[in-house]
Amino acid sequence: MTDGGPDIRISVREAFGIDSNLLVPAFAEGSEYDEHVPEVDDAYRFNPDVTLALLAGFAHDRRVLVQGAHGTGKSTHVEQVAARLNWPCVRVNLDGHVGRLDLVGKDVVTVREGRQVTEFREGILPWAVRRPVALVLDEYDAGRPDVMFVIQRLLERDGRFTLMDQNEVLRPHPGFRLFATANTVGLGNLNGLYHGVQRLNHAQIDRWNIVAALNYLPAAEEVAIVRARVPRLADERGRRLVASMVAVAGLTRAGFRAGDLSALMSPRTVITWAENTEIFGDVALAFRLSFLNKCDEAERPLVAEYFQRCFDGELEESALLAASA
Repeated sequence: MTDGGPDIRISVREAFGIDSNLLVPAFAEGSEYDEHVPEVDDAYRFNPDVTLALLAGFAHDRRVLVQGAHGTGKSTHVEQVAARLNWPCVRVNLDGHVGRLDLVGKDVVTVREGRQVTEFREGILPWAVRRPVALVLDEYDAGRPDVMFVIQRLLERDGRFTLMDQNEVLRPHPGFRLFATANTVGLGNLNGLYHGVQRLNHAQIDRWNIVAALNYLPAAEEVAIVRARVPRLADERGRRLVASMVAVAGLTRAGFRAGDLSALMSPRTVITWAENTEIFGDVALAFRLSFLNKCDEAERPLVAEYFQRCFDGELEESALLAASA
């Protein structure tokens, strides 16, 4: 890897399994920033549309926002694209405790040669802007307003970043890229599922060059992902078991859309259920521990009915009552 931008090109078909003749820029191995390159997950399955959107971000320096429901693998999708491009990637979670000084930097007192001195310690934004790094802002719609306005300048075409405390204007490194993930598109907590998200300034949302939607996969693809994560379920019996698990998840999602449930099973929850089934050797017990106990007490009988439909077996009444206690 050089001090400039990407120095090789790789095939989209070979690296991502997408039917395309495109060649995309990437970095060769060997750099002081290699420790920030994510590890390749060979079991990861790429969504073609979202992958092409992210590749456009890497190849053409476009700002890409990935929106989707929880557990769909938004941040992981960015990481796995970066891993195959050998592109350093750093994630920052914009929870309510991340403030302007965390991003920009602040003066700190240090001891140097036996004397206390005050020096400026840069935050994650100027650190990333100076380097060939893909910066991923997770939970983007949960960021505080003062943080959002700091980020807004980076979304401009030239992306220059001003350190006012240092009277310095930073020009982005040729390998710097900016991505974000969010559960909403800045419209707030419309369905009551994502408490803590904010209504975002439309002028800022408008600055994102590309907005990609990553939602729940078709059932067959979700089954393949779960089986890849839990290798012991890779045989035919495991395929049938996982297919039933994914069917239960689909019913919870339909129930949520219809207003019958206040919670739903994400792909992450299905994977956890499969892993817990391997641990406890009991699919019903694993279901109770992985999802049922998270549900509202009044909704648990309906969730148990979903289980019964897909597994032709009941969650024991005593266990259901215990879970509701």
